[in-house]
Amino acid sequence: MDGDSAGPDRNLVAPDLVAPNQSEPELSARYLAQLATQRQLSPHTLAAYGRDLAELAALLGPMAWQDVQHADIRRITSKLHAQSQSARSIARKLSSWRGFFNWLAQHAALAANPVDGVRAPRRPKTLPKALSVDDAVHLVASDAHAHANAEPADLCNRAMFELLYSSGLRVSELAGVDVAYVKALPGASASLGWIDLDEREVIVTGKGNKMRKVPVGSHALAAIAAWLAVRPPPADGSAALFVSARGARMSVRVIQLRLKAHAQRVGTPVNVHPHVLRHSFASHLLQSSGDLRAVQDLLGHASITSTQVYTALDFQHLAAVYDQAHPRAKSK
Repeated sequence: MDGDSAGPDRNLVAPDLVAPNQSEPELSARYLAQLATQRQLSPHTLAAYGRDLAELAALLGPMAWQDVQHADIRRITSKLHAQSQSARSIARKLSSWRGFFNWLAQHAALAANPVDGVRAPRRPKTLPKALSVDDAVHLVASDAHAHANAEPADLCNRAMFELLYSSGLRVSELAGVDVAYVKALPGASASLGWIDLDEREVIVTGKGNKMRKVPVGSHALAAIAAWLAVRPPPADGSAALFVSARGARMSVRVIQLRLKAHAQRVGTPVNVHPHVLRHSFASHLLQSSGDLRAVQDLLGHASITSTQVYTALDFQHLAAVYDQAHPRAKSK
């Protein structure tokens, strides 16, 4: 995650009340069904909420949801912390549980939300990993992929990696990009993302089903054009921009593996995954522009708090330059 996702809505309401004999799995299923229909959350997000509720049920044992007290949640939170679960993971679970009990309070006799006021352990301050400008450029524009006799897979890789760095996309957004916008047809949904070469931009649907436009740089556009010249037609008849040799839409996992293998091949000094290029995009753009709001919009962050972490990266860069360049920075 980038830190810009929100917990379940507090205001999910249904007219029917919870029956006294409904089991915990039945209540969880009802709650998740409402999240799916009213919030239209992704299957991945719904599955995460489901796992969090299942874990809470296991930790509570035979206790009914309606009987859970504030002290029970505090005890469970302490237990998770003692098991060395990360502060981020515990905070996410508390958010999931809080949303569920908000919903339950509107459907059953619940005096108060037992999760309210329970906080996760303090998170250690960690910064996202970003490549230097030289390393990022070397990674996405390696000469190994630029020669005239490049294989289609190499041209596909270069187009994917250039677009990741050029536009700061999440890997799931990259995998969902089509060659053009496709309207919804019977049995198929409309495009969630597509490339517009004439406008030099990519349109993607990010977290919370929020759509945004991001500019595409000239090097990425050239790499995409080279890939389109050899791109095989998708086997499923879709408009997927990035496809494998067999014509299947490129999956998130395959993109991750290809980028990691390429980074090792060209000698990138750190472990590289797609989000490293997103972090690098944000850090380098902020270093050059200083415009935090613009970077927030380009990344698709709902809150500027999620973007402010890159100001720390920017300061690290400036501090390194100072240490290397200022004649009085280091003791003689």
